[in-house]
Amino acid sequence: MNNLKIAIQKSGRLNEKSVQLLKNCGLAFENYKSSLITTVANFPLEILFLRDDDIPEYVQDGIADLGIVGENIIVETEANVRYLQRLGFGKCGLKIAVPTHSEFKELADLNGKAIATSYPTILKKFLDENNLSTDIRTISGSVEISPALELSDAIFDIVSTGGTLRSNGLKPFADVMTSEAILISKNGIDGNPVVRELIQRIQSVLRAAETKYVVLNVERSNLDEIIALLPGVKSPTIVPLAEENWVAVHTVISEQDFWDKINKLKAAGAQGIVVMPVEKVIM
Repeated sequence: MNNLKIAIQKSGRLNEKSVQLLKNCGLAFENYKSSLITTVANFPLEILFLRDDDIPEYVQDGIADLGIVGENIIVETEANVRYLQRLGFGKCGLKIAVPTHSEFKELADLNGKAIATSYPTILKKFLDENNLSTDIRTISGSVEISPALELSDAIFDIVSTGGTLRSNGLKPFADVMTSEAILISKNGIDGNPVVRELIQRIQSVLRAAETKYVVLNVERSNLDEIIALLPGVKSPTIVPLAEENWVAVHTVISEQDFWDKINKLKAAGAQGIVVMPVEKVIM
């Protein structure tokens, strides 16, 4: 059987985390920094390293079976692909931004103005939905500098922390969409057993990233209250301690749930709380 092919970003903000995700799934591969294609040694998969703008088209046309790419690129290219799994990294917002000291106050103020962007398709759809008419100026790179050069009145671009906007004298004005990395496939392949196994591995890694292994000590008289707070995957593991009437409680819980309950656990008598990372969670 021929190896499946997955396309990921050659360089850029999604490259490192895409590579790490695949390695965390137990896939062994090398030469990913110097080659445009590499073969996984222990799984029937080849990895293609491409420009992110090309990934949706390669998957749509069947050159690659799978891809990891930002949702913003999928929407902008209008590619005919299937979403298999949201991956939780590469999160950002696509926003319209205006000069910090401008007098823009509401969306209607954009009418008749020039907006510079590398995402004209997404922007046009947003403007049409809001009955706005603007001059969309498509440029590649350095979008933030266009208002200072009087090439546009506003910009539409990816915003992660907002630091780049501030350093260029801009401020967010309108949220248009949010984006994150997505595992995509060509149509008709998601039933493939190799694809199903890869998705299972990815999901186990994603669950582990949000999960902690918690161990704590508590007197038996407080055990029921602790169990009610920490149900675990099914139920906690209870281990008697050498000290009479004391037990150790072992459980797996989401990190957010743990922080939400830490004060209640301490109030219920939990002591010696130890929190450890989890490598995989397979359901």
